Amino acid sequence: MACTTDFIQELCDILSPLGEVRSRKMMGDYVIYVNEKCVITACDNITFIKKLPYIAEMMSDAETGTPYPGAKEAYILDTSNHTKALEVIATLWEKLPFPRKRK
Repeated sequence: MACTTDFIQELCDILSPLGEVRSRKMMGDYVIYVNEKCVITACDNITFIKKLPYIAEMMSDAETGTPYPGAKEAYILDTSNHTKALEVIATLWEKLPFPRKRK
């Protein structure tokens, strides 16, 4: 099952205090960008974020999973707690590099 547009819109609304938020559909699922950095992969109405050491403590109680077959294991972000979700994404955003420009 692919993500619903309502789920993606709600996710973008939650993240809007962090700046410019946009989504991009990719093979039935979505990636979410905050200020031009890809921070979330959304598949089957589940929010996945990269499993990186600098958010490990914040995500210690989070479930993990893979967004699609062959993907690396990722944290599942519980977006029902908006404050924590924003804190996690803001921390993640600070550490992630901007995507490389295509030639």
